[in-house]
Amino acid sequence: MSKFYIKTTEALKQLRVDKDGVVSFEYIIVAACIVAVVIAVFKTDNSVSTALAAGITKISTAMNGL
Repeated sequence: MSKFYIKTTEALKQLRVDKDGVVSFEYIIVAACIVAVVIAVFKTDNSVSTALAAGITKISTAMNGL
Protein backbone atom coordinates (compact mmCIF):
# COMPACT_ATOMS: atom_id res chain seq x y z
CA MET A 1 0.00 0.00 0.00
CA SER A 2 2.80 2.42 0.86
CA LYS A 3 4.56 1.68 -2.46
CA PHE A 4 1.42 2.74 -4.33
CA TYR A 5 1.18 5.92 -2.26
CA ILE A 6 4.83 6.77 -2.91
CA LYS A 7 4.50 6.13 -6.66
CA THR A 8 1.34 8.25 -6.85
CA THR A 9 2.92 11.06 -4.86
CA GLU A 10 6.03 11.05 -7.04
CA ALA A 11 3.91 11.03 -10.21
CA LEU A 12 1.90 14.01 -8.99
CA LYS A 13 5.08 15.90 -8.07
CA GLN A 14 6.51 15.22 -11.53
CA LEU A 15 3.27 16.33 -13.17
CA ARG A 16 3.40 19.63 -11.27
CA VAL A 17 6.97 20.28 -12.41
CA ASP A 18 6.46 19.13 -16.03
CA LYS A 19 5.58 22.09 -18.28
CA ASP A 20 5.43 20.16 -21.60
CA GLY A 21 1.82 19.16 -21.05
CA VAL A 22 0.82 22.79 -20.50
CA VAL A 23 2.50 23.86 -23.73
CA SER A 24 0.80 21.07 -25.67
CA PHE A 25 -2.56 22.07 -24.22
CA GLU A 26 -1.95 25.68 -25.28
CA TYR A 27 -1.22 24.52 -28.83
CA ILE A 28 -4.48 22.57 -28.85
CA ILE A 29 -6.40 25.68 -27.76
CA VAL A 30 -4.75 27.80 -30.47
CA ALA A 31 -5.47 25.17 -33.12
CA ALA A 32 -9.11 24.97 -32.04
CA CYS A 33 -9.43 28.76 -32.30
CA ILE A 34 -7.92 28.74 -35.79
CA VAL A 35 -10.31 25.98 -36.88
CA ALA A 36 -13.26 27.93 -35.45
CA VAL A 37 -12.26 31.07 -37.36
CA VAL A 38 -11.81 29.15 -40.63
CA ILE A 39 -15.22 27.51 -40.20
CA ALA A 40 -16.82 30.85 -39.42
CA VAL A 41 -15.27 32.45 -42.50
CA PHE A 42 -16.27 29.69 -44.89
CA LYS A 43 -19.73 29.18 -43.39
CA THR A 44 -20.85 32.75 -43.97
CA ASP A 45 -21.35 33.94 -47.52
CA ASN A 46 -19.28 37.11 -47.71
CA SER A 47 -16.45 38.51 -49.76
CA VAL A 48 -13.73 36.98 -47.58
CA SER A 49 -14.99 33.44 -47.99
CA THR A 50 -15.57 34.01 -51.72
CA ALA A 51 -12.03 35.35 -52.16
CA LEU A 52 -10.52 32.47 -50.20
CA ALA A 53 -12.52 29.90 -52.13
CA ALA A 54 -11.48 31.48 -55.43
CA GLY A 55 -7.84 31.52 -54.35
CA ILE A 56 -7.92 27.87 -53.32
CA THR A 57 -9.55 26.96 -56.63
CA LYS A 58 -6.82 28.81 -58.57
CA ILE A 59 -4.09 27.10 -56.56
CA SER A 60 -5.57 23.64 -57.04
CA THR A 61 -6.02 24.29 -60.77
CA ALA A 62 -2.40 25.41 -61.06
CA MET A 63 -1.22 22.33 -59.13
CA ASN A 64 -3.23 20.01 -61.38
CA GLY A 65 -1.60 21.60 -64.44
CA LEU A 66 1.87 20.55 -63.29
